[in-house]
Amino acid sequence: MAPRPAWKGYLKLSLVTCAIELTNVVTHAEKVSFRILNRKTGNTVKRIYVDAGTGKPLEEGDEIKGYEVSDGDFVHIEEDEIEAVQIESSHTMGLDGFVEKSSIEQIYLDTPYYVSPADKVSQEAFAVIRDAMAARKMAGLARIVLYQRERPVVIEPLGKGMVLTTLRYDDTVRQPGTVFDDIETTRTDDEMIDLAQHIIDSKKTKFDPSKFDDRYEDALLELIRAKKAGKKAPKAKAPPKPSNVVNLFDALKKSLNAEGGGKAGKSSAKAPPARTKAKAPAAGHSRHRSRKSA
Repeated sequence: MAPRPAWKGYLKLSLVTCAIELTNVVTHAEKVSFRILNRKTGNTVKRIYVDAGTGKPLEEGDEIKGYEVSDGDFVHIEEDEIEAVQIESSHTMGLDGFVEKSSIEQIYLDTPYYVSPADKVSQEAFAVIRDAMAARKMAGLARIVLYQRERPVVIEPLGKGMVLTTLRYDDTVRQPGTVFDDIETTRTDDEMIDLAQHIIDSKKTKFDPSKFDDRYEDALLELIRAKKAGKKAPKAKAPPKPSNVVNLFDALKKSLNAEGGGKAGKSSAKAPPARTKAKAPAAGHSRHRSRKSA
């Protein structure tokens, strides 16, 4: 069965418009999921809304969304009032600008969706927009209202279709300096860098997502099968803890030999003397704007 679209609307490039639909790239259908049970009866349990003041459960239809404007003071918002909020990006994604995808920092990339034409009438216009972007090796910037939030997005060609990736707002992203500025500047030794590069070279491979197995999922399934058969839960084998590196140069040489790297240029030389860490420069102010409150 074809997956259900996550969004339907229009893609617009200047005066060219085509109907499109978004489909989730990621599926969690095959993942292990657990239900909450009553330990005593074995029955499943359900969540209910309880009035925080009276402690009584709410009847169906009694709940309503509220926005807190001051301490304990809420504005009531009905579901149909939220659904009635419409802006252009609720139904149309206008391609406002074009960039090289590589120019978008990885920290801003969020969730991917497949983009495809919604009907046969839209296929030609869709193909023209897709092929023009592919020829220029550019990705389009747009906005879309998805799950009751307007989100910036980037759209790029992918085979016969396109892929859209939602982007995080700048003020929701911690800038690298807020975390990395405390890392001290360290003078590294060229010889040790050379050894590390040889280890990297010996482990070169091609990206193949089919080779990534969810080992934690497999362990959960093993536990479930054992319990279903009336057996005890399998004992977990504790992974060996890595030891603290006392001599980094020796550790690099041993790692290279373990990877079958053989001779590595200067790797047979004596270990370089220990280096002292240089004091990190004063951290600059990281940018972090606050979003406007409702």
